[in-house]
Amino acid sequence: MNARTNASAAAPMLDSHPGFEPDEEGNCPIREVLDRVGDTWSLLVIINLQAAPKRFNALKRSIEGISQRMLTVTLRSLERDGLVRRTVKPTTPPEVEYALTEFGHSIAVPVGALGIWAAHNRDALKAAREDFDAAHR
Repeated sequence: MNARTNASAAAPMLDSHPGFEPDEEGNCPIREVLDRVGDTWSLLVIINLQAAPKRFNALKRSIEGISQRMLTVTLRSLERDGLVRRTVKPTTPPEVEYALTEFGHSIAVPVGALGIWAAHNRDALKAAREDFDAAHR
């Protein structure tokens, strides 16, 4: 399927993009992905595991504000989705390491594109908010 484009901006019309088409159960692919990486912690875990695998406590120290419980829940969800691999090394005590899978590394491309958009448009977003707030006081 080819996505429609908005002639004025030459951007794809998202309502006709394959990522927004519901499956036979009515689930939307983009919604499923955003539910995973759009939460408070998942993207930060992915970013922190991109360079190299980390042990739990090192990962916890690298993500300011995350509780032990939330890191555990987030890692479990990312592991369930196939984005993170948990490896237990047979030492005493057991050493547990977390790493992105190949599939987990693949999310860097679309997230990076969104990051570029955010960096280029940060000032415009700030200006729009200030204009809106001034008009609605």
